[in-house]
Amino acid sequence: MPDWDDVFAKKGKFFTKPHPDMERIANLFIEEGIRRILDLGCGTGRHLLFLLKKGFEIYGLDGSPNGLEIAKNWLNKENLSSELTCQKIEQKLPYKDGFFDAVVSIQVIHHNLMKDILFTVNEIERILRKEGFIFLTFPLHKIFYLKKENMKKVETRTYIPLKGLEKGLPHHFFTIPELKRVFRAFKLTEIYIDKTNHRAILGQKN
Repeated sequence: MPDWDDVFAKKGKFFTKPHPDMERIANLFIEEGIRRILDLGCGTGRHLLFLLKKGFEIYGLDGSPNGLEIAKNWLNKENLSSELTCQKIEQKLPYKDGFFDAVVSIQVIHHNLMKDILFTVNEIERILRKEGFIFLTFPLHKIFYLKKENMKKVETRTYIPLKGLEKGLPHHFFTIPELKRVFRAFKLTEIYIDKTNHRAILGQKN
C-alpha cells in the first residue's frame, strides 16, 4: 500500500504553513501552562517549527522516514531541534503514561481503519496527563474526496481512494456523534469546521 513516505519522497516539503488556528491554539496553550507537546503525524515539520519558535518543548512522531528527514533538515537550518520518532501511529507510542501536556495532530488520525483509530486514541489518552489538551483535525465528509477521485468503501464511513495523491490510503469520515463517542475520555470544548474546510476538535482529558 502506498503511503505518505512516497508522497514526501516525490514532493519534498509538501506542507509549509501551519494550520490557520495554530496561533490561537498556541496562545491557549501558553495561557494554560502547557510545555510539552507531541505532534502526532508531524510530516515534514511545519508545526514542529511553529511551536518550537513559540518556546514549547516539542516531540514529533511520523511513519515516514522521508518526511522526518525533511523535518530534521528544516529544523537544523533554523537552529532548532526536536526529538523525532519514526513509527506508525497504530503501534504503541514510545512515551510514558502522562508524559505530554498536549497532543496536536492535523489530518492524520483518520488515515486508518476504525480498530486502528481506536487504538491510537487510547494511546493519546495514555500519554496525556490529566486535563491535557488535544487539538485534532479530520476531513469533513466523504463528498470532499469523492469529487476528486473514485473511492472504495471498506467499512462504515471508511473509504480508500482508487487514484490520486492518496491512492490506497484509508480515509475515515467521522460524524459528530461518533467523534464524541470515540473521544469520550475527553471533554470536547470545541467541535467546528476550520478555514480549510475540515472538522477540528479541541478538548481536555477528563
